[in-house]
Amino acid sequence: MSAVVDLLVAALLALCVLLAISIALLADAVSAVVVFGAYGLALAMLWAVLRAPDVALTEAAVGAGISTALFLAVLRRFPDLFSAPEIRFRVRPATALTAGGTALALGVTIPALPAFGDPTAPAFRRAVPFYLADAPTLGIENVVTAILVVYRGFDTFGEVVVVFTAGVASAAVLREVTA
Repeated sequence: MSAVVDLLVAALLALCVLLAISIALLADAVSAVVVFGAYGLALAMLWAVLRAPDVALTEAAVGAGISTALFLAVLRRFPDLFSAPEIRFRVRPATALTAGGTALALGVTIPALPAFGDPTAPAFRRAVPFYLADAPTLGIENVVTAILVVYRGFDTFGEVVVVFTAGVASAAVLREVTA
């Protein structure tokens, strides 16, 4: 990756962390839901920068769009349930230590990972030549399409089912709330 992309990825990751902390600390449920939607959009942008447009679109649609709409619909339907002053969130020391330890462990392993897009990375040594050689024999010119349809067909079908189910559930909840 170029230095600009690295900087953009770092900025988006920092934004995601700040938004996640904000969600945990906000006392107002509506504000937390709006920040959650922004968090989903920041993640979608991160996936787009990392060249995963299918994941970016799914995150934008489900994570930022449908989930935010459903949360707001529930808050509208049950306003008294989420406005009680006794609902307060606090971070327990064990939870903070676990989260911090996990973040530290992940941070320590990052230097051991191959560079993004490195053609000498282990995944590229065997998998990429196989897909490039096998895709034309399937009659599919686009290698990405061949991977999504033939090799990851079940996974892609599962993603389609999840997005469809989320859309149907959203329509049902929104129809119920507006009725």
